[in-house]
Amino acid sequence: MMIETAPEIDRLDRRRQSIVESARALFVEQGFERTTLGHIVDRAGGSLATIYKLFGNKEGLLDAVVFDQAGSGESLIHEIAAADAPPAETLRRIAAKLHQRLLDPSEVALVRIVIARSIEDPTFARRFFETTAMCTRQALERIFVAWSEAGIAMEGEPEMLADIFLGLIISDLQTEAISHGVAGKPSQERLELRTEFFLKGSGLLG
Repeated sequence: MMIETAPEIDRLDRRRQSIVESARALFVEQGFERTTLGHIVDRAGGSLATIYKLFGNKEGLLDAVVFDQAGSGESLIHEIAAADAPPAETLRRIAAKLHQRLLDPSEVALVRIVIARSIEDPTFARRFFETTAMCTRQALERIFVAWSEAGIAMEGEPEMLADIFLGLIISDLQTEAISHGVAGKPSQERLELRTEFFLKGSGLLG
């Protein structure tokens, strides 16, 4: 059995990253179905043999594209919460940043691909949910729990508040992904109005 050396492992890691980045760009530009492995090799370099070795097939490459850069907002939420601003200001910042990230055109395009794939593959759908929306919701819930334990009054349990708050943002992503813009582009003004409505209803409008 051949043992790969450290330089060889580094080379494969760089090649893997290049292939994943090229595949992501092509999936976004022309769709998963219309993108061939040949297209990806043309952009990333390397060979079909390398793609088969690293990913198995195009579906395996899609898994890498989706799960290597899954759109969880967990780290973003932690970063904003670490500033220790008042709850209302913290939630306004989280809403704005999550909305900006999730409504990025490349993110919306990938979600369309995920929706199509999820119909055929429930396991894929569950993994995507667990690594994106679930992680984001749990990070939000921990913030509400911390505020509750600190004696900050709020209307509702942390779990419910996290669900409702995230839903304000996720609904725009889902609408944009499904409607392809027919329903109108989600606006920052609308997000701000909904965020203020949530803050008032939850008792956190400071």
